[in-house]
This record gives sequence, C-alpha cells and structure tokens, in this order.
Amino acid sequence: MSGTAEVVAFYAQSWINCDPRAARRVIAGDAEIEWNLDVPVDDEELVQTLDRIAAFADSVTVVSTTCVDDRAALVYDCVAPFGTVRIAEFVTVADGAISGIRQVYDVVALRRYFPGLLDDD
Repeated sequence: MSGTAEVVAFYAQSWINCDPRAARRVIAGDAEIEWNLDVPVDDEELVQTLDRIAAFADSVTVVSTTCVDDRAALVYDCVAPFGTVRIAEFVTVADGAISGIRQVYDVVALRRYFPGLLDDD
C-alpha cells in the first residue's frame, strides 16, 4: 500500500469494520494526531475511540473522500439509534503510512446520539 487514496481507504474501512489492529497498522508510530474532543489523544486512544464508535453505530459511511497528493479529507456519517453524527478527518500520508490525522467531531451530536462514548470527568 503506498498511494494516499489506497492508504486512507484501507484505514477507513478497517475502523468502520471494527478491525482496530488493521487501522493501527497503517498509522505511523510518530504520527501527529489531534482532535477537538476534551481528552488527550494519541494513536491508541484514537483507534480505541473509533472502534467504540463503529461498535455502537448502526452504520458508518464514508460520505466523501478527497485526495490531493499526500493529503486526504474524509467525511463520515455515523448513524446511531436516534440520530447521525458527522466526523471530518484530515489525513496526511508519507511513505505508505498515515503520518498525520486531524479529526473534527460534531461534539454536541456525539454526546447526544452516542451517550457514554466520551468519558465525562
């Protein structure tokens, strides 16, 4: 796997299909990861959160993927029993692995439709 589109498609389908090991395999060990949730993030926390979303959701669908050179933008619809949460993800690929991920969640919808997913301190 080397092309941006191929890497991000494999990554997205891996977490959507509840295969965190496969998703983790394409994330570089030194990947820069950030999101707009209140908890700190590293690659392991990211993969665990995505796995919980995929397990809880009725369905997760990639609504849009745009790739330009080594960068990709993905938009997901995560359908829960009472509504849909949208996630946007901006990914950078280098040397056949994901070197950067920036996720933007609709946090209000996430808390409403996926209760208990985020740890409230």
